[in-house]
Amino acid sequence: MKPVKLMQNEYIQALVKHLPPSGASLRLLDIDDMTGVLLAKQRADLLIQPVARDVRWNLDADSVDAITAYGASPDADFLAQALNVLRPGGRLIMVDPMGEPDASLVELLEDAGFTRILVEPAYENSGVLIRGEKPHTEQHTVDRIKQVAAQDQVHQGDDTDPLANYRGRYVHLLVRQMPNKPVWALKPDERIAWEAVALERDHEPVLLAFSSLPKAVAFMQPAVVAGWIKDVNKVPKFSKETAQCWPQRVCLNVTVDALRDETFVTVSVDPTTAEAPDE
Repeated sequence: MKPVKLMQNEYIQALVKHLPPSGASLRLLDIDDMTGVLLAKQRADLLIQPVARDVRWNLDADSVDAITAYGASPDADFLAQALNVLRPGGRLIMVDPMGEPDASLVELLEDAGFTRILVEPAYENSGVLIRGEKPHTEQHTVDRIKQVAAQDQVHQGDDTDPLANYRGRYVHLLVRQMPNKPVWALKPDERIAWEAVALERDHEPVLLAFSSLPKAVAFMQPAVVAGWIKDVNKVPKFSKETAQCWPQRVCLNVTVDALRDETFVTVSVDPTTAEAPDE
């Protein structure tokens, strides 16, 4: 087995998988500046702020998407402060390479007010990964998505070049994947194809793009109910640089109310140009 020091990268790779879906960027607190450098290499959308564990953080309530901690175990005071600054649906993710999964950790997070708690080996049956989520204030999933989407305040640019002043690092598309099956289930002669939802304007397609997964889903749900789009089964993300190379124009963060008289079409998109998906 590798020494703990050499396994730090593997432990933090495991931590990355538990970051929550976010807006155009993900606001993350890095406890004691232990994960930031490696996390930044994994996720270009992270806005990382290091903070010391044992001080009071001068942060607004409900202002952070995620908190990461490496080499530490939770206690009641730390959990209370973490829960306060996390937004609804935000996550605390901790990795203790010297710890072990234990039911008492679940009880500790439950007592602090966290939900969707996970306690498991961090990497190859060693260490412990601890995840807890701040409860949503909305009961229904649709309302939760709207709440998170509203937090993603992004300048939309202008009609000629919406991405020119866009500060986010990624955009999301509404995609119909054919065939709708995972890679491992494909037959040898099958190839995945993606068709992205677009508008037909002046006899040209304009791709519907969104700054975050919640923004995309908040649009998709009423659009599907209205019968405007159908068979969307993926919401992949693409880097801003990739989006700027698309031959089609882009319409960013459009609302359902703005499209009542529009015609919807689809455009082929290369699946290999997409980024790794969020959880």
